[in-house]
Amino acid sequence: MNGTDRVADAAFLYAVLHDLGAGVFTVDASGRVTFVNPWAERLLGRSEEEMLGHDAHDLLHRRRDGGPVPREQCSMLAPLRGGGSGGLGSEEYFLRADGATVPIIWSTTPLRVTGGASGMVVVFHDFSLQREAEERAAAHTAALEALTARLNLVADVSALLMSTVDASGMGRRLLRLLVPRMGDWAVLDLCPAVAGEGERIVLRSARDGERPVSPEGPFPPLPAESLRPVERAMRGDEPVRTTAGELAADPDAPLAATHRVLFDRLGGRSAVVVPLRARQRSFGMLTVARTGSAPAHSDAEVRLLSDIGRRLGMAMDNIRLYHEQRSVAETMQRQLLAPLPQVDYLRMAARYLPAQSAMEIGGDWYDAFLLSDGVTALVIGDVVGHDRQAAAHMAEVRNMLRALAWDHQEPPSLIMRRLDEAVTHTSDAPMATLVFARVEGEEGGPWQLHWVTAGHPPPLLVTGEGDTRFLTGGHGPLIGMSAVLHLDLSWPDAYEDLPPDSTLLLYTDGLVESRGRSIDLGLAKLRHHAAVLARRTAGRTVDDFCDELLARIDPGGDDVALLALRVPAAGAGTPGDTSPPPPRQSPRSPAAPGRAAPGSAVEHSEVLDPTRATGRGEATWE
Repeated sequence: MNGTDRVADAAFLYAVLHDLGAGVFTVDASGRVTFVNPWAERLLGRSEEEMLGHDAHDLLHRRRDGGPVPREQCSMLAPLRGGGSGGLGSEEYFLRADGATVPIIWSTTPLRVTGGASGMVVVFHDFSLQREAEERAAAHTAALEALTARLNLVADVSALLMSTVDASGMGRRLLRLLVPRMGDWAVLDLCPAVAGEGERIVLRSARDGERPVSPEGPFPPLPAESLRPVERAMRGDEPVRTTAGELAADPDAPLAATHRVLFDRLGGRSAVVVPLRARQRSFGMLTVARTGSAPAHSDAEVRLLSDIGRRLGMAMDNIRLYHEQRSVAETMQRQLLAPLPQVDYLRMAARYLPAQSAMEIGGDWYDAFLLSDGVTALVIGDVVGHDRQAAAHMAEVRNMLRALAWDHQEPPSLIMRRLDEAVTHTSDAPMATLVFARVEGEEGGPWQLHWVTAGHPPPLLVTGEGDTRFLTGGHGPLIGMSAVLHLDLSWPDAYEDLPPDSTLLLYTDGLVESRGRSIDLGLAKLRHHAAVLARRTAGRTVDDFCDELLARIDPGGDDVALLALRVPAAGAGTPGDTSPPPPRQSPRSPAAPGRAAPGSAVEHSEVLDPTRATGRGEATWE
């Protein structure tokens, strides 16, 4: 290679290093700077003249805080110490002329001239932009993870608040969602509007192998001077931050009376108290606290707790409205259901279970009353529907049947024909199923059942020995079907002797049919349990029989009405009978308290004495 070629090669290499876009400097075998490119000058804020001849490590290499790096720990000097062909690194810093440190990513390569090692080349980039990008990405990732966690918590809370109408149960499950995700302990104070006399629910996370602490009890009573500031805090719209130190230093602080004892018992340094409000009503307050060295809740966390408080307040108000509506519906239903008459030695019991999805009201009903000829009438029926309209139609059909049965001393078949025509032509009630029966017999027996069935499940007769059979006779069409379709159908009368000590069960289809069970299987289950209970409850009341039967079958999903008649022993109540009378008929009834069947109660707390019954439907008073 001639001299001209060497000059051209040198110019070419200089041009490459000048515009490389990376800092480059070279050092000799002792580590002193021998060359610096313009990009390195720019990154380090130093001119080539200021760096030439200086020890590169002593001049440039620093820790992040600007402190010197011990020479023996310098990984960039490895090629000079015979440590291989070079190296790479990113966790290093160079010192600028202005005293700032620059994070760098670097590489080193041994420099060989005329076949021998005479130094090394250091190539480096300013890593601050990449580091800032990584930190921003990490911050964004952390923010997204925190947001996702908050959204998941809100979703879990929302699902919980929609899943129950039990304020206390909801409160306990809510605290399990918040602890320890939002704090080390949490307290829910509920007002009497949703928790009777008021309730305090507490949950603290386990510490050092402890089991979680979850004491509950009534809201602590407060003197008037402490109650007023607490009420003002609960009526507020914004959460309140507080600390154990503030409450200890100022006994008159608004929340000192309610929260100082919590910090004393559960520990902690800071807490957020969120009022629970909805539709201008206060339902209590939610407190979430942190203990130990945990930082106080951030503004974002306080906003999250505030949002949870608003959602909880709305749920509490919905619970209040639900219970108010349920109370109204229950009162209405009890007014529609009939109290039971007390006739001779006959004993009756009735039960009504509303559909789980309904508001304690529906179209199922039972009835028992005395007819004008002294005979006892029994009715079980079901009008289509599970709402207030169904209950109103039920009342129409029931009252029509009562009036027709009282006014016409006719067989059940003719009463059914009259009822079918009356419902069709004077009411907008939909079709209904029912059983209408007369319990006929003299005092002391024998007793006979005279009945018709309008599309309803058959009565079940259970003897005292446990023999059971469905009374399938007397079956006819549903009420409201024959007359409207002009089918001229009829209801045949059916008769069945009622053995002494037997039990007659009238029921609606909710007892024997559900979504997961066919009616045939339900009827078989009813018959089996009735037979078992007849043997096991011999000598016990008909009320006990009904309660245990419902407990065994455990119906759900539809309204259930149940009417049971217990036939007395043969000759019971006749003149000269010295056997003890059966237990008094229970006053318990699904009907509203204080109501009595016509002919079975009088004013001023006079009660019927069933031991002094005188015959078919007649009774004396004590």
